[in-house]
Amino acid sequence: MPEISKRGQKVPMSPFRKLVPYADIAKANGKHVYHLNIGQPDIQTPAAAMAAIRNIDLDILAYGPATGNLSYRQKLVPYYQAYDIQVKPDHIIVGNGASECLQILMFACFNHNDEIIVPEPFYANYNGFAQIADVNIRPLTCNIENGFALPPIEAFEKAITSKTKGIVITNPNNPTGAVYSQEVLEQLGALAKKHDLYLICDEVYREFCFDDTEFYSILNLRGLEEHTIIIDSISKRYSACGARVGAIVTKNEALLNTLTRYVKLRLSPPGLGQILAEASLEMESQYMDDVQAEYDRRRMTVFHRLQQMKDVVCYKPSGAFYCFAKFPIDDADRFCQWLLEDFEHNGATVMLSPGAGFYATPGLGKDEVRMAFVLNTDDLNEAMDCLQIALAKYPGRVAKQEILAEK
Repeated sequence: MPEISKRGQKVPMSPFRKLVPYADIAKANGKHVYHLNIGQPDIQTPAAAMAAIRNIDLDILAYGPATGNLSYRQKLVPYYQAYDIQVKPDHIIVGNGASECLQILMFACFNHNDEIIVPEPFYANYNGFAQIADVNIRPLTCNIENGFALPPIEAFEKAITSKTKGIVITNPNNPTGAVYSQEVLEQLGALAKKHDLYLICDEVYREFCFDDTEFYSILNLRGLEEHTIIIDSISKRYSACGARVGAIVTKNEALLNTLTRYVKLRLSPPGLGQILAEASLEMESQYMDDVQAEYDRRRMTVFHRLQQMKDVVCYKPSGAFYCFAKFPIDDADRFCQWLLEDFEHNGATVMLSPGAGFYATPGLGKDEVRMAFVLNTDDLNEAMDCLQIALAKYPGRVAKQEILAEK
C-alpha cells in the first residue's frame, strides 16, 4: 500500500469538527445536540443576497477573474472606507473564504522553517495552515485571568529570532473574544517596521464589537503599507459561511503580484458566492444593526449563565461571538466526548470545542473550551442548562482545591 506523506500524517485535527462522529451517533439515537462547537450562525443570510442568487440569469457559469470580480472589488472600496480604510480595487484579492486566503499568504510571505509569532489561544486552523506551508508558529500565551489581553510588546520583541518573518493576530479574536486597541496595534506596527516583519490581521469579526469597544484596523497604521495585510470574509458578517468568499487586502505591490500568481493557479474564486457577496454590500444598514444587537444579547446570556456555574472561570468577551472558559474538569477532550456519548438532559446535550486545539504550546487548554454563541437565546439557555448539570455530574470533575493547587 502506498504511504501517506509525512506532511499528511502530521495534519492537526480540527477541534471544531473532530467530535462530529460522536454528535452524529448521538443524533441518530434521538438526542438533540446544541451546537456551540463551530461558528455557524443561525442568523438569516440577507434576503437581498439570497434573492440575487435566485434571480441569476446566466446561460454559462464561467470562470471569473483570478483576483475576483471587478464589480465586487469596486463595491468593497466604500465598505472599507466606512472604517477609514483607504484602498483601491487592485489592493483586494478575493479568495475561497478566509481559509484559502491564509494558506496563500503563508506560501507567499514565508519560506521553509520561517517563524511567525501568534498569540495563543488562536484560531485553531492556523496550526494546520502553518504545517502545510512548513512554517513554525512561535506562540505567546495569553491568560483568561485578564480576558486574554495581548502580552506586553516587550514579550513580542523578545520572541523575535533571525527566523521570525511575521506576526499574526485576529482582531476581534477568535476564540477569545478579545478586541485590541489602537494603541496596542500601533505598538505591534512599530515592532513590525523595526524588524522588517509582516503584520497580518484576521479582521473577519470587525462588525462585532460590544460595550462601546472601538474597532481599529491595522491598515490604518501610517507608514506600514509594505508590512500590513488583512484577511477578511463574508462568512460571519452576513451569515454566509457556505458562500466561501474571503479576501486579502494589502497595499504591498510586490506581495500583490506574488499573490496574483498563486490565485491564477487556482483559476478563480466562487462565481455564485461573489454574486451573493456583492448583493450583501447593497443591503440596508438595519440588517447589521439588528445582527449586532442579537449577538450582544447572546453574549450576555452565555456570560451570565457561566458566571452562575460553580468553579467555572470566564470573562465577558468584547467582540466576535465566542467565549473561552476554564472548567473544573480533568480533560476537555474527554469531557466534550462524554457530553455526546454519555450525557443528556431532557433528551439533549451540548457540543463544545476542546481548548487544547487552540494552542501551539503542548499541555495548554486542557481544562478550557470554546463556545460559539451562535444560537438564539432560548436555545442558548437550554444549552447552558445542559452544561451546568453536566459539569455537576461529570465523573472527571476536579475539585476547586485541585484547581488552585495547579496554579
